[in-house]
Amino acid sequence: MNKKQFITGLFLIAFGLLSAQKGSKADQYYFEYAFKEAVKAYQEESKQYSLSPAQELNLADAYFRIGQFDQAAETFLQVYKKDSLMTNAQFNTMLQSLSRTSGPERARAFLSTRSDQLSEALLENTAFNYEVLGDAPAPTSNYRIFPLSINSKQADFAPAFFGDNQVLFSSSRPLAAKETYIPSGESYMDIYVTTIQGDGQATMPSALPWIPRIKYHQATPFYSESLDALFYVRSNMDETGSLAFDPKGKNTLGIVRAGRDGVFRNLFRDLGTSFYYPFFDSATGRLYFAADFNMGYGGTDLYYVYTNNGQIMSEPVNLGPQINTPGNEISPYVFDGSLYFASDVFYGLGGMDIYKAEVQEGDFFSIPVNLGSQINSPRDDFGFIIKADPAGGYSGYFSSNREGGVGKDDLYGFTVDQKPGMKTLVVRGNVQDPSALGVEKAFVRLLDPEGRLIRETYTAEDGAFRLEIPMRDSISVQVGRDRYETLDLGNTASQPDLVGRPLKIQLTPLEAVVLQQTDQTLLRVERFHFRTNSDQITPEIAAVLDQAAGVLIKFPALRIRLEAHTDSRGSANTNLQLSQRRAQAIREYLISKGVAPETLAEVAGYGETQIINNCTDGVYCLDVLHKQNERYPFVVLNYSEL
Repeated sequence: MNKKQFITGLFLIAFGLLSAQKGSKADQYYFEYAFKEAVKAYQEESKQYSLSPAQELNLADAYFRIGQFDQAAETFLQVYKKDSLMTNAQFNTMLQSLSRTSGPERARAFLSTRSDQLSEALLENTAFNYEVLGDAPAPTSNYRIFPLSINSKQADFAPAFFGDNQVLFSSSRPLAAKETYIPSGESYMDIYVTTIQGDGQATMPSALPWIPRIKYHQATPFYSESLDALFYVRSNMDETGSLAFDPKGKNTLGIVRAGRDGVFRNLFRDLGTSFYYPFFDSATGRLYFAADFNMGYGGTDLYYVYTNNGQIMSEPVNLGPQINTPGNEISPYVFDGSLYFASDVFYGLGGMDIYKAEVQEGDFFSIPVNLGSQINSPRDDFGFIIKADPAGGYSGYFSSNREGGVGKDDLYGFTVDQKPGMKTLVVRGNVQDPSALGVEKAFVRLLDPEGRLIRETYTAEDGAFRLEIPMRDSISVQVGRDRYETLDLGNTASQPDLVGRPLKIQLTPLEAVVLQQTDQTLLRVERFHFRTNSDQITPEIAAVLDQAAGVLIKFPALRIRLEAHTDSRGSANTNLQLSQRRAQAIREYLISKGVAPETLAEVAGYGETQIINNCTDGVYCLDVLHKQNERYPFVVLNYSEL
């Protein structure tokens, strides 16, 4: 029994494909997972009456499940063009069909028609992975991939490390105690253990002896060394040991825990929901799993619960739209700060592909990046596990139904010289004003060392933002908005805290740095005075101009007229020339401090032509009153335009 058959029930529940024709034999075949028979029956029934939109979607999905992708794409498109019944999960399957038959460009074209109904995270993930996969980068790791000699003609999948030199896995190979699972025609699954040799190959497996034996499914194991316990899924049964069904006739899988000490516990059991692929992270106490809850993002989603020594202590937490898609996500595995999992989202290389996302502070995940064509094939690849080898490098196992295999799903081993998966760089956080309110529509830019734009985004209503790009040695971060300052936060080479952790950025509004007067707007600048008959910038003047330069650099859109005014002492012509030299000296100093020349749009020396008190020529005034006329205003020329 292959992985698709194992999770088929969740496809049906997630899609909500309810029978529209009472007594339809095709519907019966479809809900019994007999997809080939369902296709034939739907074709016959369509000659007698028009199939309902729901049945047409059943037919399209059945075509897809048996690999007839052209017919699947055509049937999906017929429904899509005339009916709005299609869910996001079905839309994902339609795009998968289009990708397989017409290439990713056609799938992207249809994606744009539904973008308003999809999450921003999904659209971001799509663009990122299309960019990465489309670039076809040179391999960064030297993989050695090999099939295990123990693969059978049945399904063998879901490997899990078991001690130093053993691996557990799931298989539907015949077992005397097992009955036949009708949808697959194979035995109900069980958990096997095999010993690993020095070359990574496995010896003859046997059924794991110390878990309670049942006649039905037991699969997808994970062994926790810290708890010395096994987490796995098994068929839900009633008190007599027979399969238990919900009121709709559905049998589901629950998660259980078994120890060598004989202690057995049901952890998750819901006759309306199936659970898959438990993974226990001893570092955080989280139990990860896949489930087909009705309120998820698509088919199966990934979740976690907090535990105390393996005992569940919280409600399930969905990993969110950065990880979960309209498709199906399964087989979570956390290693060295990275989450590995499989997804059949439409932008992959085939059916199920393996992805990696970085686990970051605050329950945040980086964009899941496809591991590429060295691991992923045009078929299904999933159940990825990895560990560091004492001699260096890494090794692990995964499952695949790729061409050249022995059974419906096979186990593969791999070794690799470095940790798999593209490294990405994430800049995220929140932009606020001085009162701690979020600043909406502020730009956040990532720049290369030469100042060229790499990527840009705008903050949400609450000021939140997020940018992610393939890893670079150094990038600079710039944040700003109209009528707010523009901040250069520095570069990641010297400030590594710019990436990964959330940033709290405060932007000063323009109103905080200007002074409104009756007829003009001035930059707020402390008063300063030149020495008598001098145009030299003294240390005291420099201190004031340094502050002004900092403001002008942060508000590069400002256009300023530098004015210089003198008092009336001395001749008018001398004062005019002195004021012009002083204005020019101020300009040159500001430019030397990094102010753009275009910011200083005008420079004007007015001498004593604009005295603001009675201290004109021939009038006796105290020095303090004369100094009121010596002033150097920074006049904002474009305030109303900003």
